[in-house]
Amino acid sequence: MENLLHPDADSGTIFDVRRFSTHDGDGIRTTVFFKGCPLSCVWCHNPEGISGKRRPLYFEKKCIHCGSCIKVANHGGVGLGAQGEILLKTDRPEDWDRIMQICPTGAIAWDSREVHVMELFREVLKDEPFFHHGGGVTLSGGEPLIQPGFAANLLALLKEQGIHTAMETALLVPERSLAMVLPHLDLIFADCKLFDEEEHIRAAGVSNRRILENIHYLLTSESRDKVVIRTPMIPGYTATEKNIADISSFLSGIYPDVRYEFLNYNPLASAKYHLVGREYCFKENPDRFTKEEMQHFAEISCRKGIKNISIDE
Repeated sequence: MENLLHPDADSGTIFDVRRFSTHDGDGIRTTVFFKGCPLSCVWCHNPEGISGKRRPLYFEKKCIHCGSCIKVANHGGVGLGAQGEILLKTDRPEDWDRIMQICPTGAIAWDSREVHVMELFREVLKDEPFFHHGGGVTLSGGEPLIQPGFAANLLALLKEQGIHTAMETALLVPERSLAMVLPHLDLIFADCKLFDEEEHIRAAGVSNRRILENIHYLLTSESRDKVVIRTPMIPGYTATEKNIADISSFLSGIYPDVRYEFLNYNPLASAKYHLVGREYCFKENPDRFTKEEMQHFAEISCRKGIKNISIDE
């Protein structure tokens, strides 16, 4: 088990391991969140996973304002704002590990950690008793496929142990990265957020050409029945009749039996943005779509030739 498929990728960077998840595949699952993503979607549910660089975060609710962090910050990396609030300047050359160690409540902490694949494998293996009733391990992010060798190593170890494996990906990666992990996956959740290239650039910061090419690759491969295409329903962005119609026509034209899932808008993402110094796309957080509204989008998709539609409300 110690013989890795890709020995040069024995370590990687993750920002969370979430247990007892029921939204990242069937059954009870453990989800590993990989750091870094080539997209910068303005609605991203995990903005802390966009940057591939590790950085300190400040958690205001944990802070008791003892001032210890300011005293040991020798280069101005921690200071006070106009209202007496703690401010971090993460570009300063501080000994951030020392600052974190001296904080009595953990109010300053790294946003991620580097981990060896065997250490991570043993960590998720502790949850194995929960995987015997349809559960397993899901790799998410960020984007797992910007660390393809590390992801493939972990997946191969899990498959050797007989654990069901899944991955959530935005697919803006080279085809060879997909090819590295496909043999070790039981299920692939692939995002198709926006069909129009210009709209995709405005909302995600990059072209979607590679994404559409990879969707075509997946849906014409032997792994096509492992694939679930997902569209997160973001008000005013992805959740338009035209976008859903265009995506559905594209998918049904490749593989009419494709599984297509609509993910309802999740309003909880907005709470994370102040941590990473980003602005959320909505000043006023919109409501989730109603059951009837979600069904309306599903009916549009059905009329465009999609046979297998699911709605995650």
